[in-house]
Amino acid sequence: MKSFVTLFKNELKLNIRNMNMIIFAVIMPLVVLIILGIFYGTKPAADGAEYTFLEQSFGALCTISICAGGLMGLPLVVAEYRERKILKRFQVTPVSPFLLLLVEFSIYVVYCIVSMMTLFPVTMLIWNVRIRGSLTAFLGCWLLTMVSTLSIGMTVGGVAKNAKSAGVIASVLYFPMLFFSGATLPFEVMPPVIQKIVGIFPLTQGIGLMKSAFLGLPIDNMWVPIVIMIAVTMICMGISVRFFKWE
Repeated sequence: MKSFVTLFKNELKLNIRNMNMIIFAVIMPLVVLIILGIFYGTKPAADGAEYTFLEQSFGALCTISICAGGLMGLPLVVAEYRERKILKRFQVTPVSPFLLLLVEFSIYVVYCIVSMMTLFPVTMLIWNVRIRGSLTAFLGCWLLTMVSTLSIGMTVGGVAKNAKSAGVIASVLYFPMLFFSGATLPFEVMPPVIQKIVGIFPLTQGIGLMKSAFLGLPIDNMWVPIVIMIAVTMICMGISVRFFKWE
């Protein structure tokens, strides 16, 4: 536990100094929220809908930080450490691949929490957004979505040879999920063909659950997305630790 705390503090300080995740995981979701709020405000999400556009989109906004941290930040940091031979130095210490990945994982969990704690009060105070469903269910869906997405980043960071290859893989994952899973563009406005394709993304499954939990809407086949995200988490975490490369 002491090793985890020490490594966590040092890595978090280095990460904050870099400022990338402050911008993309904390500030960017807030900027997107403000833009949506200015254009849509408290307008109904659809004709006759009881909930507003922002209420419908709140869960998706919370996943912008998850995307930034899990699909870009985490894999690039670990791969860069490998390229700079920093991981090789860790190899001769008691630090295990699991501990190292857990520390990096935890750092991006912190960013996601900070982003959530920023978005909630802003939407509630300025646009009077309120949870129409269950807060507990929403947070549970958010947690599962975050863990499954971060686990994908752990896999990329754990096995990518260098920062360049990690960047390519991360970009291939990041941009499609960011734009087509419903994190930025509403899932409902996409053509049916695109909806079927992106439906396989764990992030798409998570956003759907979060939206239903936030709005208090019934969830059809609720266990399907839950099983998908749990399976993705277990497989990716197993691969990231089993095939972790120190150099």
